[in-house]
This record gives sequence, C-alpha cells and structure tokens, in this order.
Amino acid sequence: MVYRIPKDELIFPDPHLCDESDGLLCVGGDLSPERLILAYSHGIFPWFSFRDWNEPQWFCPMQRFVLFPEEIHVSHSMRTLINKQQYRVSINGDFDGVIHGCSLAQGRVDMDGAWLGEDIINAYTELYRRGFAASVEVWNEEDRLVGGLYGVTINGCFMGESMFSLVSSASKLALIGLAYHMQDLGWKMIDCQLETPHLRSMGARFIPYDEYMGILNR
Repeated sequence: MVYRIPKDELIFPDPHLCDESDGLLCVGGDLSPERLILAYSHGIFPWFSFRDWNEPQWFCPMQRFVLFPEEIHVSHSMRTLINKQQYRVSINGDFDGVIHGCSLAQGRVDMDGAWLGEDIINAYTELYRRGFAASVEVWNEEDRLVGGLYGVTINGCFMGESMFSLVSSASKLALIGLAYHMQDLGWKMIDCQLETPHLRSMGARFIPYDEYMGILNR
C-alpha cells in the first residue's frame, strides 16, 4: 500500500508498513527543508520524475545499499590515477556547480524520467545552506570542475544523491575522497541508495533497514 501525506502536516508513515518491492512508501507533502530532514532521519528519500509527477514520491527500501568508509575498495588503477596527482578533490568547494553538473551531465535533464529538476536543486541547495548537505568536487589541472557528487549529511552519515563525471573515473575519485574524509572525521556510513556495479566493486553492500537505522541513530 502506498500512503498519501498532506502538505500541511509534517509526518511520514512507518517505513515498516511499506510493501512495495521498489520501496515506494508514500506520495505527497512537499520538499521543504524540515520535511527533507525528517525524511532522511528515517531513511526515507524523494525520487520522482518532475515532468510526470506534480508532487513528490518518497521511497524507503527495506534493504539498503551502503558503503562503510573504512571498507572502500581502491583498485590498482585508481591508486595509480591518484598517485599521478592529475586531479584535485575538495569538500564543499562548489555545491552549486556539482548539483547542476549532476543535473546536466550527459544530457540527463532532457531524458525520460529525469528527476533532478529546478525544484529538487532549490530544495537541496537550501539544505546545503542550513548545513544538512555537502558536495565533493574533482578539479583538473586547469581548476575546471570535471566531476563530483552531493548528498545529505545527518548524524555522521552521508546519504548520496547523485554524482557525475566529465572525465573518466572522476566520480570514483570523488567517492574515494569522500570515504577518506569520513574516515578522518569518524563518520559512519554512505547511503548509496541504488545498487550499481561500480559502487559494488568499490565495497558497497546491502544491509537491512533496521540495521541501517541503528547506525544512523547511534
């Protein structure tokens, strides 16, 4: 059953009530900072095609694809690339550039099912202003932004939203840089949200929702 939530009430249904195979929990509400923070604090995130839906869809899969910073796998080829010092990685150096890069790279915004539109960009930019989102940037030798990722930060966890690469392996460099930075800070977990082969190859794995929430709340 998919629940409907009102715009004028800051609530979500219990994620354990979700019986949809794709993790769709509810629809409705809005993208206010308060609602987004509440959602991510319970492992819930919005994901919907802005051309096909005029209200948010909220997901909470019961199996979570996560990467623990200390388990990051750095391949020999990536170590070689890092040692060449051809690219520089920064944290929160250009959030606006990263979120727009994620929207526009490879013509994503024009594709069917595109979700990173103006409303989402504005909502997460406001989260960043309030200290609940962060970005990782990859710069080339000419200080041009060539890749990166962004996500929500709550209680020592990073909920990844999107990444992009304009050159080979830039998004991998960003993820490795994020994992190393989180290790330095003693942060706990990267929520990858969706399984991909390259994230699995870098050490991401599934854990149950209740374990996920235990880590988030610890």
